[in-house]
Amino acid sequence: MPERQVHAVCTHDCPDSCGVLVTVDALTGRATKVQGDPAHPVTRGFLCAKVARYLDRVYSPERLLYPMRRKRGVPKGPLPQGREAEAYERISWDQALDEVTSKLRVIAEEWGPESILPYSYAGTIGQLGFGSMDRRFFHRLGASQLDRTICASAGAAALTGIYGTRLGTAPQDFAQADLIIAWAANIHGNSIHLWPFMEEARRNGARLIVIDPYRTRTAALADEHIAIRPGTDGLLALAMMHVLFREDLHDRDYMQACTDGADELRAHALREQHSPAAAAEITGISAERIERLALEYGNAGRNGRGPAAIRLNYGIQRSENGGTAARAVMMLPLITGSWKQRGGGLLLSTSGAFSFASAKLQMPELMRASPLGRAARVINMNQLGHALTELGQKRAARGEAEEAPVKALFVYNCNAAAVAPDSGRVLAGLRREDLFTVVHEQFFTDTTDYADIVLPATTFLEHKELMGAYGHYFAQISQPAIAPLGEARSNAWLFAQLAKRMGFTEQAFLDSEDDMIAQALDSGHPWFADIDKDRLEREGQIALAMPKNATGQSLPFSSPEWFGHASRRATLLPVPEWKPAEESRESVAGRTGKYPLEFLPRKADNYMNTTFANIPVHQHMERRTTGVLAMHATDADARGIMSGDSVDVCNDRGRISLTARVDGSVPAGVVAARLDWQKLSEDGANVNQLTSQRLTDIGGGATFYSTLVEVAKKERQAAD
Repeated sequence: MPERQVHAVCTHDCPDSCGVLVTVDALTGRATKVQGDPAHPVTRGFLCAKVARYLDRVYSPERLLYPMRRKRGVPKGPLPQGREAEAYERISWDQALDEVTSKLRVIAEEWGPESILPYSYAGTIGQLGFGSMDRRFFHRLGASQLDRTICASAGAAALTGIYGTRLGTAPQDFAQADLIIAWAANIHGNSIHLWPFMEEARRNGARLIVIDPYRTRTAALADEHIAIRPGTDGLLALAMMHVLFREDLHDRDYMQACTDGADELRAHALREQHSPAAAAEITGISAERIERLALEYGNAGRNGRGPAAIRLNYGIQRSENGGTAARAVMMLPLITGSWKQRGGGLLLSTSGAFSFASAKLQMPELMRASPLGRAARVINMNQLGHALTELGQKRAARGEAEEAPVKALFVYNCNAAAVAPDSGRVLAGLRREDLFTVVHEQFFTDTTDYADIVLPATTFLEHKELMGAYGHYFAQISQPAIAPLGEARSNAWLFAQLAKRMGFTEQAFLDSEDDMIAQALDSGHPWFADIDKDRLEREGQIALAMPKNATGQSLPFSSPEWFGHASRRATLLPVPEWKPAEESRESVAGRTGKYPLEFLPRKADNYMNTTFANIPVHQHMERRTTGVLAMHATDADARGIMSGDSVDVCNDRGRISLTARVDGSVPAGVVAARLDWQKLSEDGANVNQLTSQRLTDIGGGATFYSTLVEVAKKERQAAD
């Protein structure tokens, strides 16, 4: 059978950005196999369990393949999975595009263009799909801007604030470490291509310690699991600093050369309130264990030993004071100077290395050509419930709209109804009959259940894309392996067509995918000096031209030239101050309120947020955690709950029904359940019924992990 092989890149929201080889039947044009590209130096020829079965997703019988319009008289809201199409009628692309642009015109004229809200995130993290023609379209339209902060903004702000850029230890270099701390990082579940390098280090004698409230798959495989209480990571980091400074395990010369604020940080960390004994009472970790952790970390890299490396992930920053907590952890390698050794330092994100010319792709200057003639207002995506139910609504009802209510919502690259916090408020807004909602999607999700128009989207096998990464240092290009199924179309195509129908005449809306890839690469950054589209087309992936030391190694933050601040130094000020979250066990609400348990709304190992949640093979892999609430025996016994009991989990924002599992995966005082689609849950509600719209201390991020609840056993039904 004649076949051809196409080089692609997984564009899902993952640090690994895997190189992928797609085998295609040359006669039928159908993809028959996806496999890892063995030429990729980091992902090295294997795929995660999610993408290894990617053709199940591409060729799923449930794929959305044609534009659809809600039938007249059918109310917005969920239908049983598999029956969603009953609410819609198929229409042509011309009909869909004409109807969308007609509605947007009318809404913009009546309420102002800021009454239109785009809502998207990282369903794809490719440069074209994540932010190119879509941003140009909404900028020119004058629509509200979206602050895309739901995932990484607090950690990104912390990393940039300290280091002046977002870089980290290369994944390959973890093999040289003698101690690896996975801090709020479920590596085996969501950064699997780092795992072989860590295992190489462990074969050479390294230890792996996991710090996480939940006993993740990574924690189960580690040498040691430290079950910290949620939201207290910053205090643990300060207690470690206390020991490092007290025992003279800090690198004075490095701190003098590469940091500002070292003396202030030392004095702050040595305060008694940051001692291991004081921290033990709050973190739930014994003072002795904090001492040993700090000493083990501080002595790594000495006496011929390999250095310590920290893999920090974004879970730590999804609490009210998460930005400060992330800052505290990020300061640890600056204290020990572990950045100087290969395999030392810290990895949160490498995204700062990819200096794509984003402004050329997104063209914010088009807002000046909009009817507003200025930059549009900004709405934080974590407060979608507020935007849809309160913004301008009361004044609008009296005909006195001081600021525009949201009258049109355009969702793409995101399952907003499932992932946005305080989903009871979000769903109430989505049910509004006066809200015109368009969703560009691959499947009937929770969000499409509320759409007026549904448009079919391509997968990464069906369009071209330019990729950076936030977990390694290789730029890549992804080629389309197959033609779009049915009438599915890419983001870039969709928004160019909408611009045409809106009468936007700027050249920007005529640019092709190749044009935009060339524009994105034209950043002038020296690390991109030898990378252009033609070379990427030939080679598939290219290492960034990062600076090297005398031994030929690229070691971020090993010397002053790596820091992004004008001072060429890390900024340790202001010193990190730990305080309990407003909604936590240590707060007044937690100590005296009716919701005494801290709730962790976890992510699944075999989904990507809610992507893959509807695919049967992935559902099967997640069957042990479906509809389950993990509890500690202390909390279960106090409530008369046993494994297998049906329970209600509630707070003032909502209630969900789950099945208790008392299994030791969480410490006392903590319960956990994982994210799923709303309509796949027992009662049509997921974990975000319980989370709030409060924002993090810096970065405007989501506070999913600052959530208090109570759990009660359901009363037996009469039939029992």
